[in-house]
Amino acid sequence: MYESSISPSPPAANREPSPAIVLDHLGRRFGQLVAVDDVSFTVRRGAIFGLLGPNGSGKSTIIRMLCGVLAPSAGHASVLGHDTAREAEQIKRRIGYMSQKFSLYADLSVRENLEFYGRIYGLTPARLAERSLAVQELTGISSRLDQLAGTLSGGWKQRLALACALIHEPDVVFLDEPTAGIDPVARRDLWDLLFELSGRGVTLFVTTHYMDEAERCTEVGYIHMSKLIVCGRPEDLKQLPAVTPAGMRRWELEVPDPTACLSRLRSLASVADATLFGQTVHVLISADCTETDIVKHLALPPETPLSMRPIAPSLEDVFVTLTRAQERGSIDQAATPKPAHVAAPEPLPAPTGAPKSTISADSRPKAERDSAPSRPTAGLLAMLLKEFSHIRREPSTIFFMLVVPVLQTIIFGYAIETEIENIPTVVYDLDGRKSSHELIESFRNTRTFEIIDSVYDEDSFRRSITSGRAKVGIRIPPDYTEKLLRQQQVEVQVLIDGSDSQVATTALNATNLLGVSKSKQLAFQMADSLERVPARDSTGRAAMSVEMRPRLLYNPDLESSHFFVPGLVGIIMQLVTLFLTSFAIVRERELGTLEQLFVTPVGRLGLLLGKLVPYALVGFLEMLIVLTVMVFVFGVPINGSLPLLLALSSLFLVCSLGLGLFVSTVARTQLQAMQFAFLMMLPSVLLSGFMFPRNEMPTPIFIMSHAIPVTYFVEILRGVVLRGADFRDLVPHIEGLALCTLVILALAVARFRKQLG
Repeated sequence: MYESSISPSPPAANREPSPAIVLDHLGRRFGQLVAVDDVSFTVRRGAIFGLLGPNGSGKSTIIRMLCGVLAPSAGHASVLGHDTAREAEQIKRRIGYMSQKFSLYADLSVRENLEFYGRIYGLTPARLAERSLAVQELTGISSRLDQLAGTLSGGWKQRLALACALIHEPDVVFLDEPTAGIDPVARRDLWDLLFELSGRGVTLFVTTHYMDEAERCTEVGYIHMSKLIVCGRPEDLKQLPAVTPAGMRRWELEVPDPTACLSRLRSLASVADATLFGQTVHVLISADCTETDIVKHLALPPETPLSMRPIAPSLEDVFVTLTRAQERGSIDQAATPKPAHVAAPEPLPAPTGAPKSTISADSRPKAERDSAPSRPTAGLLAMLLKEFSHIRREPSTIFFMLVVPVLQTIIFGYAIETEIENIPTVVYDLDGRKSSHELIESFRNTRTFEIIDSVYDEDSFRRSITSGRAKVGIRIPPDYTEKLLRQQQVEVQVLIDGSDSQVATTALNATNLLGVSKSKQLAFQMADSLERVPARDSTGRAAMSVEMRPRLLYNPDLESSHFFVPGLVGIIMQLVTLFLTSFAIVRERELGTLEQLFVTPVGRLGLLLGKLVPYALVGFLEMLIVLTVMVFVFGVPINGSLPLLLALSSLFLVCSLGLGLFVSTVARTQLQAMQFAFLMMLPSVLLSGFMFPRNEMPTPIFIMSHAIPVTYFVEILRGVVLRGADFRDLVPHIEGLALCTLVILALAVARFRKQLG
C-alpha cells in the first residue's frame, strides 16, 4: 500500500489552501469482501486527480464514500473540510457527480433535466436561468434543449450529465469513468471542458481506464485489488526507481515483424519485460545487454533492419511494473520516493465574450454556504415538477395507477398460479432390473413427476399419453443395465405431452436437470483426458452415463396458442350459449311474453325445445366458425377425427343450453341472470384446466372441478385436436360430460314449470 505524504506546513504567509479531498486509511467491507483496503491520499484544490484501476478494484466505492452515500468501514475521509460520514449533507451541496452510467431522466428534455437539478439544489428562478445559460454555453448543448435526453448520442449525454453536475457551481466534481462508451472526438471535447473547469478552480476527481487520459491528469493514483499502489504526478511516477530498476533500461525496438520477435525477446534472460506498442516493441532490459546480443538472440538475417532507441517509461509501464511487483510482494515502500502533491494549476482565462456572471461563484459568503442548514423539504418543488412532467409525457400512467390495481386484485385473487408438480407419468421399463428401478425412483424423487402407472406393452404406453391420462412417458431400454456396466452411454427416452405448454416446459426442464447437472459436466470435462471415465459416447469422448432424450409430442415448439386456443373454443361456446339462453328466457319473463306463452296450449317439452333448438343451431355454427379460426388463423391443426369432435361438441352444446336454462329458472331479471352467468363462468375459466393445471390444485378444489362440464370438454378438445385421440382414449371424459349433461338437464327441466311463481 502506498500512502502519499503531506509536506510540513509552510509559514502562514505562504500557506497553501487546505486540500479539497483527504483520505486517511479509508476502508470499506461488504461482508467478507474487502472493496477498499487502507487507502490514503490527498487532492489539492483545482487539481485534476485521476484514479485508475481495473474493474472491481474499488474506484466507484471510493467515490461513493467521498460523496457521502456510502459509509466507510475503516478510516475516514473529508471533502472540502467536511467529514464524509458526519457531514454528508454539507458535502452534497458543494459537489457535482457524474455516474458511470447515464442516470438522468431519459423521458425529460435537456431543458427539464437542467431545471430539475437546479431546483434540487435550491437555486432561485433567476439564479437557475443564469446558471442554465452558463452551463449551456460551457457544454454547448443550447441547440438541443428541447430534445429528450434518452434520444441523445453518448457524447451529448455526457455533456448533459456534466451540465447538470455543474448547474449549482460545485467546488468539486466527481466523474466516474465519464468517457466510457463514447467516441474519440467526444472524449477529446469532454476533456477540453474538464481542463477549462480546472482552470476556473474546480477540483476534478476522475476515474478512467484510459492511459492517455491519465497522462492529462495533474495527479494520478493507481488502485489494484482494493489497495492503492502508487499516487503522485505522472512525471514523478515515471521516475520511480521501482519502475526502471537500477541496472535496467528501456528501449524501443523497431523490427519488420514485431509480433514474431516478441516471444523471442521474452525468453531472453536479460529482458525483464517486453510489450507491443503498435509496430514497435518496448522492452525493459539489462543495461549490459547490447544491440548485438539482441540481434543474435532474435536470429535475424544480417540484412534485416533493426532500430533501437532509449525511451522513458509511460504511465502504463508504471502501473504494470508496480502491479506485478506488488503481486510478488517486492515493492520497497521505504525506498520509493514519495512524490510531492500537485499544486493547483494556474486558472485559464475565461472564454472571450463570456459574461462574467456565468462563471462567478455563488454570491453568498463561503461561511454562510457551509453553515446553511439542510431543510427537510429541500428539493420538494423540483421533485413535484419533475413527476408531473413524467405523467404528462406518459398518460398511460394514470390508467395503470387507477385501473390496473383493480384488475390485478380481481385476477390474482381468484386465479393464483401454483408451482407445477406431480405431473402424471407412466413408465415403460424394458429392463426391469435394479438400475432401472433406481432411475424410476430418481424421477419420482424430483417431485415434478408422479408415477401413476407402469405399462408392459407399446400400445398401453402410447394410449396412456394420447388419452391425456399421463403427460409424460418414460421408456427405459432393455440394455439399460448392460450399457451402464460396460461404461457406455445409455439413452432414456422421455415423451412429453406438449399440448399443455406450462406442464411441458416444467417436465422438460426437470428432465434435463435430472440427466445433466453442472457438477457432472465439470467432472466430465476434467475426466476427458483420463484413461478411465464413467462412460464414453459413440465417438469415444467422455460422456454422461445416462443421457435423457426428451421428446415433445403434439406441440414440439411449445406454442401457447396450441394450448390455449382449443380450450378457448370450449370456453367461448359455453359463454355464448349460456348467456344467450338464460338472457333470452329471462328477458321474456321481464317483458311478460313468457307469461303469455304459459297461458297457451303449448306443451312444456314443445316450449323448451322451441326455445333451445335455435340457440343450439346458432351455437353449432359458432363452433364451426371458431374451429375455422383456430385452424387457419392460429395454425392449430385438428389431428384427430373431425366427426368425433363435432359429435362430442354437440353433446357439450346440449349441456351448455341446459345450464342456461337452469340459470333462467333461478334468475328473475337480466341483471340477476348476468350475475349468475358470471358466477358460473369464473370457475369454468379458472378451474377447468383451461388456464391452470388441475392436478396442482388443492384436493377439495380438484374434486369440485369435476362438477364443471367444460372441464371434460377442454380435455376432449385438446385430445382430439392436439393428440389425435380416438373414442377409446376419451371414454373417461365423455362419461363425465354425459353425466353432467344429464344432471343439469334434469335439474333445469325439473325447475322449469309452465307457471308463474
